[in-house]
Amino acid sequence: MWDAAVDVHEVKEIRAKVTAYLGVGAIGKMDDIAAALKAKGVAKALCVTGGRSYKLTGAWDHVQAACAKHGIDLVLYDKVTPNPTTDSIDEATKLGREAGVQAVIAIGGGSPIDAGKSAAILLANPGKTGEQLYTGEFAPESALPIVAINLTHGTGSEMNRFAVATVTSLDYKPVIAFDCIYPLFSIDDPALMTKLSANQTRYVSVDAVNHVIEAATAVTANPLSILLAKETIRLVAKYLPKALENPEDLRARYCLAYAAMMAGTAFDNGLLHFTHALEHPLSAVKPDLAHGLGLAMIVPAVVETCYPAKAQVLAEILEPIVPGLAGAPDEAHKAAKGLEQWLASVGVPQKLTDGGFTENDIERLCDLAEQTPSLGLLLSVAPVKATRAAIETIYRNSLKPMI
Repeated sequence: MWDAAVDVHEVKEIRAKVTAYLGVGAIGKMDDIAAALKAKGVAKALCVTGGRSYKLTGAWDHVQAACAKHGIDLVLYDKVTPNPTTDSIDEATKLGREAGVQAVIAIGGGSPIDAGKSAAILLANPGKTGEQLYTGEFAPESALPIVAINLTHGTGSEMNRFAVATVTSLDYKPVIAFDCIYPLFSIDDPALMTKLSANQTRYVSVDAVNHVIEAATAVTANPLSILLAKETIRLVAKYLPKALENPEDLRARYCLAYAAMMAGTAFDNGLLHFTHALEHPLSAVKPDLAHGLGLAMIVPAVVETCYPAKAQVLAEILEPIVPGLAGAPDEAHKAAKGLEQWLASVGVPQKLTDGGFTENDIERLCDLAEQTPSLGLLLSVAPVKATRAAIETIYRNSLKPMI
């Protein structure tokens, strides 16, 4: 067990900072949120979202009605794509600045929420661009107030201080993390998630599993990130098949949304390492690659690499999907193969070759993992040293299914 091995003299920081509303009908809390924004002097807000789901789910109707009731004018930017870019963040910021907005409401999955967080920073820091933000040219201390209305159960962005975007001119997909972009409020309403396609349901849930595998095994892991990890995996293992069988199953969606919230809190505390650092080059080079699918392709090889250093923790948290692990370092391949088999059982058997990657891409991917701003920080907290050889091995072992 992790508690027998923890260094009690190492001081850990515990974070839990967002006021979140979880449950069927939670979108109704938008009325209270709009009132709170108005009390803070907000008269105009920028709504950042994608092209369709904000309307199809009915979330937009609730936001419009609540803001109209409390005298808040809305400016809509609905052009965020999966794997958002700094170009779209700049467009949203320009729209919000011209309108004089004082808050940002993000509606959607991780992409719109991350884009909204980024725009909130730029709106509070005139003269700065998305590329400057994501290449580390400045470190913001302020952002406009953010409300996150989450429409997927995976990203965790509604619960933490992280955001991701692609700098298209460089094929960079960095991560930012600033205290100023914790949402003031977030909403996780399972009823808004029932229209997710089967693949979206799979990929976002796999994202949550990856979050906790990394957050529990990073050198920065703390007791909370480890505690949340096993429960997250337990819930995904139990309820992902139910959501795939019946997309309208509100209990399944609720439990997956709660799992994703926990996972977002877990990596806010424990941070991320190999899997996310090595996936970002994949979806930077191939923007159509779903983030969760890219993670699924490489996480078994990551577990195999990290298992000897974190065998007891991984054996414990993976138990719901890879039962029977004893926590011995020599189980690394068994654990990785078991995880790969579980992924296949929920409909995600793909490897890098299925995504169009070959041996010829590995050198470029290694370069991007080492050169992309911020990814070095993730790699620095991996439980084993993130040498170029280790990174190359993970990519190479992820090209095809394990033997």
